[in-house]
Amino acid sequence: MTQDDLLARAQAWLAEDPDQETREELAKLIDAGATDELAARFAGTLQFGTAGLRGEIGAGPMRMNRSVVIRAAAGLAAYLRAKGQEGGLVVIGYDARYKSADFARDTAAVMTGAGLRAALLPRPLPTPVLAYAIRHLGAVAGVEVTASHNPPRDNGYKVYLGDGSQIVPPADAEIAAEIDAIRSLHDVPRPEAGWETLGDEVLNAYLERTDAVLTSGSPRTARTVYTAMHGVGKDVLTAAFARAGFPPPALVAAQAEPDPAFPTVAFPNPEEPGAMDLAFEAARAVDPDLVIANDPDADRCAVAVPDAGVVGGWRMLRGDEVGALLAAHLVHKGATGVFAESIVSSSLLGRIAEAAGVGYEETLTGFKWIARVEGLRYGYEEALGYCVDPEGVRDKDGITAALLVTELASVLKEQGRTLTDLLDDLAVAHGLHATDQLSVRVEDLSVIANAMTALRERPPVSLAGLTVVSAEDLTKGTESLPPTDGLRYHLAGDYKARVIVRPSGTEPKLKCYLEVVVPVAASVDLAPARATANEVLVAIKRDLSAAAGL
Repeated sequence: MTQDDLLARAQAWLAEDPDQETREELAKLIDAGATDELAARFAGTLQFGTAGLRGEIGAGPMRMNRSVVIRAAAGLAAYLRAKGQEGGLVVIGYDARYKSADFARDTAAVMTGAGLRAALLPRPLPTPVLAYAIRHLGAVAGVEVTASHNPPRDNGYKVYLGDGSQIVPPADAEIAAEIDAIRSLHDVPRPEAGWETLGDEVLNAYLERTDAVLTSGSPRTARTVYTAMHGVGKDVLTAAFARAGFPPPALVAAQAEPDPAFPTVAFPNPEEPGAMDLAFEAARAVDPDLVIANDPDADRCAVAVPDAGVVGGWRMLRGDEVGALLAAHLVHKGATGVFAESIVSSSLLGRIAEAAGVGYEETLTGFKWIARVEGLRYGYEEALGYCVDPEGVRDKDGITAALLVTELASVLKEQGRTLTDLLDDLAVAHGLHATDQLSVRVEDLSVIANAMTALRERPPVSLAGLTVVSAEDLTKGTESLPPTDGLRYHLAGDYKARVIVRPSGTEPKLKCYLEVVVPVAASVDLAPARATANEVLVAIKRDLSAAAGL
């Protein structure tokens, strides 16, 4: 693109931009002749895929802004009309990030102008409430405006269809084609009114449904510290806990209210270093049984437990540990159906399901796949996502997961036991399943592409001294999985070790998922087994980094 072409494209975008803020931003770049910055913003368009849209807020087609959102909404509306859904209901939710309410209102206006009915949730609410509302209201589609746990400068646009699940191929490509067909925003009708803003009826119905995940008469004694991570979870979670009869959570006050700047954390993700520091500080003051955190849109749930062996006295459980605990609790409660997880999650779930005689299935990464498992009773993903009530919310839900893990902690507390004790029991019964992750955040996406190319062209023959006995390129698919951009290695030796490498679908990260399974004969063997597993995981990380050129 020549400089003249670049300026012409920027001027054309400016002429259509309905947002004064991004118009002023773009006009300043044009006036300043900031060609490098303009080139970055006009190098292409933000791509609509199975994660919908996600990106940095700003002017131009490579950023999240009202122009991009209006086009996305118009493309979704055209797709729905082409599927015979004219007049159908589209329900729209949003979080408390910058521009979220604007993007939600624009979506409602576009849907109304396209001959669909639109209903906005009454205020910023957790993503699971939107996922619930789709099925509860009989909507043909749903939109959630959120960037989940991304940095403050980001926002996103997540699309669900009428089954309450996020879109999967080929719907994503068909919607993207409709977006690409829109030539001008002036062709997109956007009336000033005509949509409905819902009251609290849907939220109340969701809260009534949360009771269904608990056993009538179960203990409700566990004490918690809770952080909403500057997101929208606090009011809904505390209401759900009050309905259930749990002690009111002690709130991390500095993170309790929505704040799109996320001032106390570098990244508003419970998995990131330092994000839980204030929660642990609160826990040391009030001595609860567990710490619970939601991410900013409250579809994920993090859990921490007392641990005298770590600095500060509190340890974050890995998503795989919480996934196994919830599975064991559901088995104990007599759950039937299929337990499902993504391929990057621990194989322990399969062992638990096999021992309990319940179904088990692996899927590609993402709840868009887990939610579609036939007969699903429980699904989880290692990135702190848990679906414990698929009939109510066909997606991950950090509110109901928090209720269920607090019920489990209460049951164990009545027995004089803890979540850590149950994890030990599972290790003795099924082997110690130790997992870790090598996660590399990049500024330049070519780093990820180069790493994947290096591993494909020169696959490692051994990692941590263990021979790589199988190396699968998942872009070719498998007997049970459709194609995806990923690599999977199985290692030989006394420990069943496995490595999966894939680019993140929502962040500029290369993610490598590691698992080592060490046999455990009795509880006295747990400490040496953990030491062994840690040594192997550290060595795999080192060797994998070298093989990928990281």
